[in-house]
Amino acid sequence: MGFAACGMAPASFLEQDAMRFEHWLAHGMHGDMTYMADHLDMRLDPTQLMPGAKSVVSLAYNYFRPQDDPPASPYLISLYAQGRDYHRVLRKKLREMIAAIRHEIGEFEARICIDSAPITEKTWAAEAGLGWIGKNSLLLMPRAGSYHFLAELILDIELDYDRLMGDHCGVCRECMDACPTGAIIEPYVVDARKCISYMTIEMKSDIPESMAGRYSGWIFGCDICQRICPFNRFAARHDEPQFEPRPEILTMSADQWHHLTPERFEELFAGTPVMRAKYDRFMRNIRFLAGE
Repeated sequence: MGFAACGMAPASFLEQDAMRFEHWLAHGMHGDMTYMADHLDMRLDPTQLMPGAKSVVSLAYNYFRPQDDPPASPYLISLYAQGRDYHRVLRKKLREMIAAIRHEIGEFEARICIDSAPITEKTWAAEAGLGWIGKNSLLLMPRAGSYHFLAELILDIELDYDRLMGDHCGVCRECMDACPTGAIIEPYVVDARKCISYMTIEMKSDIPESMAGRYSGWIFGCDICQRICPFNRFAARHDEPQFEPRPEILTMSADQWHHLTPERFEELFAGTPVMRAKYDRFMRNIRFLAGE
């Protein structure tokens, strides 16, 4: 199906994750993302998400594309958001995968999760042995890096489970030192309220003036902690045509971005993750970078 990695873990309550997550929420580090506090029982226990669940299959799909040429404008869009919305792409592949498995072994219950259900995807990927959660809070795979979309299949059948992988970040803190807003407040903890990705995508209010001059050109998302991570030197170019950006996105000048109309915004980004920010928030980000 084109996935780069697959691992399996028994469906159970994530006790250690529960303590970390509740501490993160209690300190308001989720910002405007109030939905993160919803359905905590399901988020931490897949048997609450799908009664009868016995296994969680975690999968990773590569979206990396080398950035060889300097951009035509000073404005940057996170790599994951430049192509077709991965939710749609991966959901179709996972439906085909379920059908193929049923053809082999018969009927079983399954639920597809692609950042669309209350489930801690990175934790389950780590539980399934795909990699470990790095100091920037992203899943790192030892010979592939972090430029991967994650997805899960919750199944009501038992499987042969994979082993946990150790943490290989060691004393490295390059992601922490490189973050221009100090969002990685301590190893493995990201305060979303300081994160460029959060502020350019999820935050509904105006961007704080204290962030002026610290955005490094990002108008949707941010890849700084991925670009700097030593493990991403192993990242290989993806081979999924649907994740290729529309050519115009890469050639837009600063002036063209500033004069973007709602109609042109739709033409450029329909069917991509950028639509989550909507036109008004996207233009707010551009104006903030320009100091307007």
